[in-house]
Amino acid sequence: MANARTEAVAALVDRLGHDFRDPALLERALTHSSVGEGADKAAGKPARHNERLEFLGDRVLGLLVAQRLHQDFPAADEGELSSRLHALVDKRACGRVGEALKIGEALRLSPGETKSGGRRKEGVVADAVEAVLAAVFLDGGLNAARGVFDRAWADELAAPPPRALNNPKSALQEWAQARGRPLPTYRVTGQTGSDHAPTFTVEVAIEGVEPLTAPGRSRQDAEKAAATAMLQREGVI
Repeated sequence: MANARTEAVAALVDRLGHDFRDPALLERALTHSSVGEGADKAAGKPARHNERLEFLGDRVLGLLVAQRLHQDFPAADEGELSSRLHALVDKRACGRVGEALKIGEALRLSPGETKSGGRRKEGVVADAVEAVLAAVFLDGGLNAARGVFDRAWADELAAPPPRALNNPKSALQEWAQARGRPLPTYRVTGQTGSDHAPTFTVEVAIEGVEPLTAPGRSRQDAEKAAATAMLQREGVI
């Protein structure tokens, strides 16, 4: 198993196109918080998992996406740019990028997380993608991170942009009212991650419509993601 993971990490490095000067950064980026978290806290040691890198990677990704959109769409207004940015940095996009990179095969997980399918969990994979981007940034600087971003997000950047929705919750409310249904309701069904980088899962429900859930970095983001997902599923956008 160890050899299989070693091969998976080497293959990931090839797909990233970045040769790490400090391989320990990549190893930390690929280490899930389930690995030794309790032991580290009990011993008073700093965390050796990827949550701090994920926190940084989220910001690095946001900057790279914003810079790319600002360059590629000179006539777009702030609303359109924000809509495009959200579609490129959300958990689903990062999860798809991680799946293409086969990052799940290279992750270091606890036995319990492995048994529960952690290598295929969208949130786990998406967080690792951001952590790896941060590791590249720390190892080689912003230009190195931009190179990885340009390669890894090429399919996402080439995909047709989603219909701009500045306020998906309002759009869903209008859709429900037009059909004589009660207003949508939202409730938090889960929260994972650390205090500084939580991920919320929110369920949106409308009477007579199958509910669904979506993740987000805040409750508000998760509610917007859930509203957008329902609008997409119902063919509104």
